[in-house]
Amino acid sequence: MPMPMPPPTAAERLLEVRRIYHEPDIGRWPRAQQVLERFPDAERVEVASHQDIPGLYGNPGGVERWVRTKREVLVLGEKRSLQARPNGRSADFIAPSTSNGCAMACSYCYVPRRKGFANPITVFVNIERIAGYLARHAARQGPKTEPNQCDPVDWVYDLGENGDCSADALVSDNVRDLVDLFGDLRGAKASFATKLVNRDLLDWDPRGGTRVRFSLMPEPLAHRLDLRTSRIAERIAAVDDFVEAGYEVHLNFSPVVVHEQWLEQWAELFDQVDDVLGERAKAQLACEIIFLTHNEPLHEVNLGWHPRGEELLWRPDLQEPKTSHSGQANVRYRAAWKARWRDQLTDLLAERMPYCRVRYAF
Repeated sequence: MPMPMPPPTAAERLLEVRRIYHEPDIGRWPRAQQVLERFPDAERVEVASHQDIPGLYGNPGGVERWVRTKREVLVLGEKRSLQARPNGRSADFIAPSTSNGCAMACSYCYVPRRKGFANPITVFVNIERIAGYLARHAARQGPKTEPNQCDPVDWVYDLGENGDCSADALVSDNVRDLVDLFGDLRGAKASFATKLVNRDLLDWDPRGGTRVRFSLMPEPLAHRLDLRTSRIAERIAAVDDFVEAGYEVHLNFSPVVVHEQWLEQWAELFDQVDDVLGERAKAQLACEIIFLTHNEPLHEVNLGWHPRGEELLWRPDLQEPKTSHSGQANVRYRAAWKARWRDQLTDLLAERMPYCRVRYAF
């Protein structure tokens, strides 16, 4: 009788890389060699820049291959501009990216807005320069003299603004290198949000220097909006394991999508979290709460590949225009209503999970 096949790994579920676009002479970087060796059968296509790939970025026809592109394509490039941008919300600084794009396909994600249409993982291969820059930047800050919403003690650096570090770790060792780095840096902490349970990270040694923020939303919403991600129950179940492995673990309740049964669904989620988490995880727990911000061009794109999600995301009866800090025209929930809904949700959280400190809510 044949042996049953083992369940697919996270990498096998998300990635079947068939084409790698890369900048000229990319092989001079050891990290590029690692990625190319990891996917030896992939076609290699040289391009002038990782930011300008004809047929991939800004191509309206790409909407028909949205998920396929994320599964089958990688991009390798060099990160040339290194800057740690002040933030003050989730982190003190946004670290220079070691990647952008994502293998997952959350329909509300803002990253596709930047390059247009499906945006697969781009790996930045000059990790040594990025890590060196971060070490020097952290050293220049000196001790944090006053606690803030980011952290009471450490300067916090967000590593994953333009992607998901748990998925990036399936492709290269960039994320592991930064987890190792922040495990050694005094007064500084790495942070990233994730929707993927990558248990390979449990074998690393973060030494308390990395905060993992598991993003959660009610399962009925995630089923329609969080495509190609780990199930909500799997994310919740992983919290205790990551705490045990030496990570600080927070929760990222986002995006909060308002609909007719939204509060009831969030109550069920909070009860589910409370039932699963152990005392050690609860003792160190904090969260962020972020209400949905959407965008009309992304709405139009989504209608071409996942219109059912837009039934929840695009609600002109509840939303109003909003200009982002970068000058982009977005839509958000109407300000007066959002303020009331935010208070309702934070009150509900305080009732169901009183130990969970809210670092910020907006």
